[in-house]
Amino acid sequence: MANSPQARKRARQAEDRRKHNVTLRSKMRTSVKKVVNAIGAGDKEAATAAYKEAVPLVDNMARKGIIHSNKAARHKSRLNAQIKEMS
Repeated sequence: MANSPQARKRARQAEDRRKHNVTLRSKMRTSVKKVVNAIGAGDKEAATAAYKEAVPLVDNMARKGIIHSNKAARHKSRLNAQIKEMS
């Protein structure tokens, strides 16, 4: 455990930030799952709408450093390709 007051404060801040990041990451994953589920159901309109909602969340997570920018690009690219495959 941290011994100095400064180290105790840093530990508290790190825990608060971790909880906040977990919440944001969960929100992003949920939005991506909505797109995947719509693609699985074969509903192109719902998938496109969910994709448009998910893209800003994914970009935001990358900008904040919660996920890597390459991971954000990979998610967007793969989801978009799957939506385009739908007829």
